Amino acid sequence: SSGVSNRPFTMSDTTPATDNGDKKKKLKGDRSPYSPSRVLHVCQIPNGVTEEEVISLGLPFGKVTNLLMLKGKSQAFLEMASEEAAVSMMDYYTPTTPHLRHQPVSIQYSNHRELKTDNLPNQARAQAALQAVDAVQSGNRVTESALAVDGGVHPDQGSVLRVIVENLFYPVTLEMLHQIFSRFGSVLKIITFTKNNQFQALLQYADPGNAFHAKMALDGQNIYSTCCTLRVDFSRLNSLKVKYNNDKSRDFTRFDLPSGNGQPFLEPSMPPAYGTQNIIFPSYSGAVGFVPAVGFAQGAVVPGALGSPAVTTSAPSGHVTVPGATGVPGNSVLLVSNLNPEAITPDGLFILFGVYGDVHRVKITFKKKENALVQMADASQAQLAINYLNGQRLYGRVLRTTFSKYQTVQLPREGQEGQELTKDYSNSPLHRFKKPGSKSYQNIFPPCDTLHLANIPPSVTVDYLKNLFASAGSTVKAFRFLPKDSKMALIQLGSVEEALHALIELHNYDLGDNHHLRVSFSRCSM
Repeated sequence: SSGVSNRPFTMSDTTPATDNGDKKKKLKGDRSPYSPSRVLHVCQIPNGVTEEEVISLGLPFGKVTNLLMLKGKSQAFLEMASEEAAVSMMDYYTPTTPHLRHQPVSIQYSNHRELKTDNLPNQARAQAALQAVDAVQSGNRVTESALAVDGGVHPDQGSVLRVIVENLFYPVTLEMLHQIFSRFGSVLKIITFTKNNQFQALLQYADPGNAFHAKMALDGQNIYSTCCTLRVDFSRLNSLKVKYNNDKSRDFTRFDLPSGNGQPFLEPSMPPAYGTQNIIFPSYSGAVGFVPAVGFAQGAVVPGALGSPAVTTSAPSGHVTVPGATGVPGNSVLLVSNLNPEAITPDGLFILFGVYGDVHRVKITFKKKENALVQMADASQAQLAINYLNGQRLYGRVLRTTFSKYQTVQLPREGQEGQELTKDYSNSPLHRFKKPGSKSYQNIFPPCDTLHLANIPPSVTVDYLKNLFASAGSTVKAFRFLPKDSKMALIQLGSVEEALHALIELHNYDLGDNHHLRVSFSRCSM
């Protein structure tokens, strides 16, 4: 049996070139680091690093499908589910050196197309770690034995984490915690408090799997070198109730909550200064930069960001600013990248991003149709779209969403080439959040495989709706009308990506009798 496809696996395949004055010599047999492969070669791994820690290097970028650890050589092969995920990972780690246990490691593309480890010895721990991660990602239950890898967590654990910050030498804020934990999924709510003279927080994810990944990767890590140590465990609470949005507590799905003094927490033009996908930690005077052991070096931007803008925090306000993007706190224009140019349209982006705010304009760039600009009604809605849509799979690609350097989307001149790629939706009747205090603000949920359907006329049957979604390419797994309102229903599809596609295709679909279908993401799966 071979360790990797295409040719027999030998230890010489993984032996780095000796340091004989040519430190840049490539690994024997490996292709150029510029030749993408979904198999990545990780070198210079510190002693004692576990399989879970190596897997955590890839988790923010997509599913990790296989792992081969070569502990005697301080190396590993990491296989991602797709080449696109591997490319995203390399795009991030090329300018930003990854770290494991505070030690730099190197990553490059392997010359192997996939890993074949079925009959190799000493693979039990790697496979158990992969099964644990996969079980949580898919929501499937697995046995305790499959998860018992260095204290692996059973997927029954909930979506609320308790975080204690020990050795608090520098200030730690709610915004910083949101930034750290958002790498592993959508953070819905955070409550901070002091107990037993320790700074603590309760943090709720949209999905228990995200909580599992965050605990596995962050427990025991330092926010700053040698101090501000995170102790992460599961809370006994199933959910958090946040009454106020301020510097002590935050509900990231409710921008209408008061701050506790009777005033709204955010000014209309001011988005939250938290959770953006391209923030780096502010440098407190004298502090050593953030060097977490799961692969993010000092000054590193969060995965999903495009480029590495220098971001600072103003002392009096705490609002994040980015040079060259004046007033990012007031910026409502998003840069959306890694789109599938064969499938995406301005209308599709309008429908998708319209789930999280009112989209005013959309522009797919003419020269590079993988990129688009989406202008939201305000910066708070733009932030919400980043929180929920960045990293989602859409038409076979991993969506990347961040703030744009532009403040508005310019409309093309009449007759300009490619003008059909830019559309103005300012006066669209499909805006979900036009009315102040709209109930839509209370029904904002992360993408999931279950869609909420509304405005269904009495004449429409279950079979009609099932066939409608099947015709749009969806696999219908379950369907039911809501018992108290036959105009509403829940439909569970084959995957989250299918749900994204179906929402784009079928929101506002004409069902007859002057009824147009309203589609949104459900609070939970069926």
